[in-house]
Amino acid sequence: MITYERKAYYHETDQMGVIHHSNYFRWLEEARVHFLDKIGLSYRYMEEIGIISPVASISAQYKKPVKFDDIVIIYIRVVKYTGIKLELEYEIRDKKTNDLMVFAESKHCFIKDNNIISLRKEYSDFDKKFLDYIENQDK
Repeated sequence: MITYERKAYYHETDQMGVIHHSNYFRWLEEARVHFLDKIGLSYRYMEEIGIISPVASISAQYKKPVKFDDIVIIYIRVVKYTGIKLELEYEIRDKKTNDLMVFAESKHCFIKDNNIISLRKEYSDFDKKFLDYIENQDK
C-alpha cells in the first residue's frame, strides 16, 4: 500500500487550533498525485499529453482533529478501477498513535479533449500500471 506522510502546518489551522476541514481535501490531492507518481503515472506527464483526471465526487468523515505540528500518514487504496473510473479510499492516521483521524473517498474519471476516455482502450500502458498496483495493493 502506498502512503504519504504530511506535517500539519500552523497556517492550515482554524480558530480552534485544529486543521480546517477544507485542508484535508488538499492533503488528499497531494496524496493522490504522490500515489500516481509511485505507480509510475506522473500526473504532470498525463497533463502534458492532454489527460486530466478531475474529481467527480469527494467525501470525508472526520473522526478526530489533527492539530498544528501533528504528523499524519495518508493511506491510499484503490477501491474500483475500470479504465474510465477510478475510486479511491483514504485513511488519514496519526503517525504516533495510528489513530484514524479522517476517512475519505474520491471518485475520478479520465478526460482528454473534453471527452471522457478509457485508459484501458486508449492508453494500455497506463491501464497496466493501475492493474499491476491493484493486484498487489493489499499484499
